Amino acid sequence: MCFIKEDFLLTNETAKRLYHKYAADMPIIDYHCHINPQEIYEDKQFENITRIWLGGDHYKWRLIRSNGVSEDEITGSADDRIKFERFAQMLPRAIGNPMYHWTHLELKRYFGYDGILNGNTAGEVWDICNRRLAESDMTVRSIIKNSNVKLIGTTDDPIDSLEWHKKIAEENGCTAKVVPSFRPDKAVNIDKEGFVDYIKRLSVSADIEINSVDDVKTALTKRLEYFCGLGCCASDHGLDYVPFAIADENELEKIFVAAMNGEKICKFDADKYKTAILLHLGKEYSRLGVVMQIHYGAQRNTNTKMFNSLGPDTGFDCISTINCGEAITAFLNELAKADKLPKTVLYSLNPNDNELLDTILGCFQGTEVAGKIQHGSAWWFSDTKSGMEAQLKSLANLSLLGNFIGMLTDSRSFLSYTRHEYFRRILCNLIGEWVENGEYPDDETTLESLVKDICYNNAARFFGIE
Repeated sequence: MCFIKEDFLLTNETAKRLYHKYAADMPIIDYHCHINPQEIYEDKQFENITRIWLGGDHYKWRLIRSNGVSEDEITGSADDRIKFERFAQMLPRAIGNPMYHWTHLELKRYFGYDGILNGNTAGEVWDICNRRLAESDMTVRSIIKNSNVKLIGTTDDPIDSLEWHKKIAEENGCTAKVVPSFRPDKAVNIDKEGFVDYIKRLSVSADIEINSVDDVKTALTKRLEYFCGLGCCASDHGLDYVPFAIADENELEKIFVAAMNGEKICKFDADKYKTAILLHLGKEYSRLGVVMQIHYGAQRNTNTKMFNSLGPDTGFDCISTINCGEAITAFLNELAKADKLPKTVLYSLNPNDNELLDTILGCFQGTEVAGKIQHGSAWWFSDTKSGMEAQLKSLANLSLLGNFIGMLTDSRSFLSYTRHEYFRRILCNLIGEWVENGEYPDDETTLESLVKDICYNNAARFFGIE
């Protein structure tokens, strides 16, 4: 039985035409992901499907846990075959979940498997996938090349040496351009554990003695410039919420000194420091032509027992309901007043913020590029068929969908490039519905431009990709 058919998710004739003629073969710009650049440089070849599929994938871990499986057979010491079987046994129960679609798209595109993965077929699929993974064209670089990926933006800490990015660039053996993205969260989060130690490490990395807030700013600028020297075209901020609280230099210094002395910093004071650092970085992004990405709205590590056992990014985060619309506009406005507002992409984990973000966009656009301020693609828990449709419809209702920079994987897996296919099919189906409902003209030239731009061209222009 073939599940992923040629017209998967394409429910009208216009959608089928637009996808197959214009979307399917467009290259991929994966401008935000969490894959390991060392594995690209080493052209890693994974020994089995569990290692490439389940390793580090908290999306899958959450679903397997929800099926009552012990942690040992998810992230623990159980045999890789057992872990894969537990995933396969869970999958039929994931009706309506994007994981079901992602899984079968990846099985078809990378392993040529047309069947359905479940507990009964787990052994067959295990053997098929592992035989395929042993073939010469299933190394990391081959997967990237065969997926038609042109740019990969990894996520990197300011103190990272970026040695693997340098080696990739020097060797020139990867068909995609691999660039670092600047993720300075640890230097921003003055109220979180580990801040003092991190500032000491930043001091060493930047070769600057850090004794003040200005020193932090100088160190971050130095590291950002280093990143730009290796092709960095974007930053990324993973914020619990967007802060905005202005304070003078004397007050900021007192807060910073207190933190470095190990004192607990209250939320109000933390927001003052965070705002100062974020405004400084925003201005530097503007100066250097770096895109500012802001992800917010997550409650992280909610299960402290499991966090203490497994650490962060293991599947114990959820959506936050914190309202920070006024803080976002105040933050963007402060940069705009100084003519230092960079190209910006805003993502909220809470889908209830779609309309909020789409109205904010229109307040701060500029002439540097069409769609200077973007509402990023449906993120994390909203990265579903209905979530993507909701984000696309909201953006279309309140802004210019035609200027949208499209999809990203936000993934730790080299097999996740099919998420771009998933998005493109959903996009073409939605546009096709509007055309066939008489809500938009069936003008082939315009439709071709819209589809190709949203799939690839807009992102290429936005991030300055040749």
